[in-house]
Amino acid sequence: MSVTVDTVCKVARLARIHIQEGEAERLTGELGQIMDWIDVLGRCDTSNVEPLAGITVDEMPMRRDEALMNNSRDDILANAPAQDEGYFVVPKVVE
Repeated sequence: MSVTVDTVCKVARLARIHIQEGEAERLTGELGQIMDWIDVLGRCDTSNVEPLAGITVDEMPMRRDEALMNNSRDDILANAPAQDEGYFVVPKVVE
């Protein structure tokens, strides 16, 4: 597939990528090579290939959906570097 500088500029604009003026020439060759590779993949015979919903064959094991109360406030706050009256103390981030 033939890729022009105009095509590269249009793709860059659609992708919201800023490219320098001289960079469009280099990217024309690179995008052309990518499009040639896509053409090679398009010529592959996939008529005997089953469609896939995902690449993994195994299903995820299911667990029981039950609410657990494993974490208490005191246990959680014990991991805090600083706390005050049952709350985490964090540095001020807004002026």
